[in-house]
Amino acid sequence: MTFAPLARFITASGLTNLGDGIATIAWAWTASLMTRDPLLIAVVPVALRLPWAIFAVPAGIVTDRVDRRKLILLMDLVRALAFAAAGLAIWSSLPFPSPPEAGVATTLGFVALVAAALTVGAAEVFRDNAAQTMLPALVPHERLEAANGRLWSVELTSNALVGPPLGATILVGMGLSLPFAANAVLYAIAAVMIASMIGRFQPQRETRQSWRTELAEGIVFLRHAPLLRTLAWLTGWWNLFFQMVVIALVLHVQENLGLSSVSYGLVLAAGAVGGIIGGLCGEAVVRAIGPVRAAQWSLLASLPCIAAVAFARDAVSLGVVLALFEFAGLVWNTVSVSTRQRMIPDRLLGRVNSVYRLLAWGMMPLGLLLSGLIVRISGSVMTRDAALTAPFFVAAMGIGIVAIAGWRPLRNGLSQTPPDSH
Repeated sequence: MTFAPLARFITASGLTNLGDGIATIAWAWTASLMTRDPLLIAVVPVALRLPWAIFAVPAGIVTDRVDRRKLILLMDLVRALAFAAAGLAIWSSLPFPSPPEAGVATTLGFVALVAAALTVGAAEVFRDNAAQTMLPALVPHERLEAANGRLWSVELTSNALVGPPLGATILVGMGLSLPFAANAVLYAIAAVMIASMIGRFQPQRETRQSWRTELAEGIVFLRHAPLLRTLAWLTGWWNLFFQMVVIALVLHVQENLGLSSVSYGLVLAAGAVGGIIGGLCGEAVVRAIGPVRAAQWSLLASLPCIAAVAFARDAVSLGVVLALFEFAGLVWNTVSVSTRQRMIPDRLLGRVNSVYRLLAWGMMPLGLLLSGLIVRISGSVMTRDAALTAPFFVAAMGIGIVAIAGWRPLRNGLSQTPPDSH
């Protein structure tokens, strides 16, 4: 493959992630202007993540049947339309009444926000699964760490470094509906970029089988790959506790730290700097200390980082904590995703990847709901300030248990995996 398809692929991913970064602020912050109920606020990110539990398996079957480039193109267009519809609905609902402690200030705006989140989330499942299975067709297997690191660095720069501050600026200076309109434009441009890619991205298949047979092939492969199962469950629990932190952070920075949406966006951007460095240095870290120690220590490092979120008293300290957290997360991803891409044959990549991500991402909605429940229950026995930090401590204890439980399986599995399993 030439460099051009990879460059176009990374550019398109950068554009869609810029949109995701703008939406990171827009989703939760807009919901918080409609209600102060943490459970209702959590409904919006749950709508974004719930499709992973519903569509992950069908997405894998579809990915192994169709041209992956065309699937990415279609899903980008679907997300562009969903954001455009959400922006129009929110614009028609303005100005919002004061957000109540229970219920929502505007039913139309809230329903439109949730519906758009569900649509965007569903399209993301198919798009991301197809994108991860396309990358091994663009670069040699021995360069997967470098390609993944470059891709994630571009995605993080757009998603968490540029996107959140830009989204916050648009929210404050231009209006609540404009971040959604901006996303519609960015996804449309990304679709054009994907459409211009030249190459063969249809998976090689011998015969078309029933979807049950094809799904069974993916499940059987994962069942006989203990290392992949270990990585899936560890990633799933990590994602659950990470989502507890993400949704609790919105009200924490508003009420406990008194930060504006712009300051919140800058805090997320600071975290992204750590992730970008982790993405760029992930390959070097793996080569220096090996995949076993890189995976073990990056997982364990999440514990103090999550706990420190509760003790950060200003935007600067919170940004530093999130930077360290993101660095560890990207090193973990460098090991886990590259290992998965090497071990799974191309003809099974979509299906096995989807079952894997069902385990790894399907737990996200549970983490979001648990965070809201913890705040609500804690609020009955402690002050609201303290209740808003409770999810951070629960998540820190949880990730500590996960790191300890995964220490030996990671050592046994990664130490026995050759550099290229194909």
